[in-house]
Amino acid sequence: MTGRRVPRVLSIAGTDPTGGAGIQADLKSIAANGGYGMAVVTALVAQNTRGVRSVHTPPGAFLREQLVAVSDDVVVDAVKIGMLGDVATIEVVAAWLDEVRPGVVVLDPVMVATSGDRLLVAAAEQALRELLPVAGLITPNVPELAVLADAAPATDWDGVLAQALAVSERWGVAVLAKGGHLEGDAVHDALVDATAGESVRTLTAPRVDTSATHGTGCSLSSAVATWQAQLGDWFVSVDRAKQWLTESLRHGAALEVGQGHGPVSHFAGLWSRGGLVTSATGDWWERIADVRHGTESDPFVTRLGDGTLPREAFVEYLAQDAEYLHAYAEVLAGLADLADDPAERAFWTLGSAECLEEELRLHASWTGGSRVEPSPTCAAYVAHLRASVEAGYAEGVAAALPCYWMYADLGEQLATRAVDGHPYRDWLLTYGDPTFAEAARQARRITDRVAADPSTDASARERMWRAFQASAEHERAFFAAPLT
Repeated sequence: MTGRRVPRVLSIAGTDPTGGAGIQADLKSIAANGGYGMAVVTALVAQNTRGVRSVHTPPGAFLREQLVAVSDDVVVDAVKIGMLGDVATIEVVAAWLDEVRPGVVVLDPVMVATSGDRLLVAAAEQALRELLPVAGLITPNVPELAVLADAAPATDWDGVLAQALAVSERWGVAVLAKGGHLEGDAVHDALVDATAGESVRTLTAPRVDTSATHGTGCSLSSAVATWQAQLGDWFVSVDRAKQWLTESLRHGAALEVGQGHGPVSHFAGLWSRGGLVTSATGDWWERIADVRHGTESDPFVTRLGDGTLPREAFVEYLAQDAEYLHAYAEVLAGLADLADDPAERAFWTLGSAECLEEELRLHASWTGGSRVEPSPTCAAYVAHLRASVEAGYAEGVAAALPCYWMYADLGEQLATRAVDGHPYRDWLLTYGDPTFAEAARQARRITDRVAADPSTDASARERMWRAFQASAEHERAFFAAPLT
């Protein structure tokens, strides 16, 4: 948050003693996404990861005292509204919103918990509908959207979008349509606004196979409110919040909290290597786990590590790698030409001129410096890299990253095998060198910066991911080629 003010975000919601949902989840989400969280309690909920046991609603007068105590003293940049429970509570919150008129309001119409429990009495459903136009965005799950639309829960994505459009048009509010309750390997979410020129703008992410989904709606809505206070663009804010939530879902099970649907790991990014929050490359690295594991277990790599790789296979690999590196130097020079930041321009220039020259010298010691015809595997990889750079800086840096990162990761593992007498000791030590590892980290930092830049929208980041994924698969094929 250096250089800009931290947004002050108020959560108006119920509690969760186990910390995974409600106000407790909101405060974690706000902090994880760069905001200062505040909280006003609408209901005391006796619940855990297995379900809701009972709800105690404080008097409406006390709820208003909490709200006024905050707004009398603190400028509220954004409000996230969660569980309201009954008509009296909704009326108090509506009156306060009318008086204060915060710039950002996200309403998570809490009606049905992940466990299936109803959290809003039937008499309050119409009162909640009448509160919808006050919000800039509402974030119902599939069952809640159906309640708002007076329909049965949708069973497919087209049905979800139809209901979201109907609710948006009826109440004049943008709707975040969420497909997490539906089946399929991919999860679709869409910003639906019947009043906008582009009424449906969709985001797609791979489904995270986990039961740690307690409080996802609370967490997502408060994250969106926090980003909207910073960015002022609902679609970009939803996209940023979704990136963070995907990372948090992926690491939720590791918390080992509860015996039912556990919570997400709100600070997984902060706790991970490098302290990167909502790191695009961290997500991509997890998504290519099968490619990385396949590379590590490939016979070429395992036999290279134990020193049993036939010399002719290694020489063939190095000859093709030399051809690849000649082209890769041109690719990095191309990135240098595209870079606006002087430090990034210098990094790519150095990678092109010095690091690769050193590697080419090592190749020459094995191959005699002779050039060979690029193999189909090498040619395909080079063509992909060149096309990515031609598409622009964002795709180019994403495509260039696996060569750095996967080599450095393998080098760290293989360097431990570089004992005296190992036939490929010099090569193993080159890629296990700390200088190369730092270069890989810098390439990752640049790629993360580009992915997080406000000018990089969701479709551009999806193209970056595809470029990164394709390069990782080319890396895998390049290692396997000499023995296949």
